[in-house]
Amino acid sequence: MLLLSALPKAVKKYIAITANYWAFTLTDGALRMLVLLYFYQLGYSPFALATLFILYEVFGVITNLIGGWLGARIGLNKTMLIGIIIQVFALLMLTLPSEYLSVVYVMFAQALSGIAKDLNKMSAKSSIKILVANVNREEVQSKLFTWVALLTGSKNTLKGVGFFLGGLLLTTFDFQIAVLVLAIGLILVALCTYSMLRGELGKATYKAKFSQLFSNNASLNYLSAARLCLFAGRDVWFVIALPVYLASQLQWQHESVGTFLACWIIVYGIIQANAPKVITLFPGNSAKPSAQQATLWSVILAFITLLLCFALYLFPQSNTVVVIGLFIFGAAFAMNSSLHSYLVVALAREDGISMDVGFYYMANATGRLIGTVLSGLIYQQSGLVACMSFSFLLIILASCFVKKVA
Repeated sequence: MLLLSALPKAVKKYIAITANYWAFTLTDGALRMLVLLYFYQLGYSPFALATLFILYEVFGVITNLIGGWLGARIGLNKTMLIGIIIQVFALLMLTLPSEYLSVVYVMFAQALSGIAKDLNKMSAKSSIKILVANVNREEVQSKLFTWVALLTGSKNTLKGVGFFLGGLLLTTFDFQIAVLVLAIGLILVALCTYSMLRGELGKATYKAKFSQLFSNNASLNYLSAARLCLFAGRDVWFVIALPVYLASQLQWQHESVGTFLACWIIVYGIIQANAPKVITLFPGNSAKPSAQQATLWSVILAFITLLLCFALYLFPQSNTVVVIGLFIFGAAFAMNSSLHSYLVVALAREDGISMDVGFYYMANATGRLIGTVLSGLIYQQSGLVACMSFSFLLIILASCFVKKVA
């Protein structure tokens, strides 16, 4: 504690923000896996499972847009704490007996969780640019890429751990007890970091207007469109289609499904966190990435997706193709995601940064919403190969949009 108190104020805030972000991500990943596996056990169809997450994604879209404006008005510290409070309430809603957990009720609880998740993420991502500028004013852009990659990569690693935790909790406890454990853990982290999250970090010096929600920065708009397509291209096979495919077609047990998805996200997060190092391994690339590099990695991802489509078509029952192919996809996707995350923070204005970041992650949430709906619908009608084919088309679109970023 003495060592912590001796740290610069900005560093302590970064630690508090990261701790909250990590704890929130852990519960978010665990809750998604708990809901998915629990309702699959109850006999829900792939599309019915997708509907459970529709409001989660819809309210994520709205929250990112309004949350950016709210962060500029009241400060990012407050929006992060509000997100945690809402998530705890959403978790506690699901502790009711099973007979009360109707589809509509669970959708509403997931909607609150979606609001909480995107308030938390928008606050954490927006804070980084301000804190980096305060800690190290020299070589800010290279430091910015490193810090953004570390925060985003560690978040996704913990989301993978959350998937594993969700499967483990559902195996060990009843659904309601498992959700209660998550709520208690999140409350404890919030109480421990509350004193370090005071202040008005990220509050705009001007009175942010609601009409300023939509970005007028052309590069940011193109990047947001690319992000929408990128995450729709991932979630069209990842959210519903893949878990159901592994359980129904390859006959994997629920623990195995949760473990595989956890490992995939963990490896994805590790690569994402180390993206600055990976970038510099290639000749002519600096620690300050560009839109050209993002375009190249987007094309690489599209090519990998196309190969995976053919491999799954030729070997539909192959565990090897699924495991190796999706890990290769995950590595390339991690590089794309990390580059996009850096570019948006670099492009965003510092005064009222949450509004630009919120707009960008609104596009991210829209992509997840589209991907989630398509994942259940396309898989139910045509299977996993069709989902991967749509993924290829969406990633090609992402390449076209990111190429236009100045």
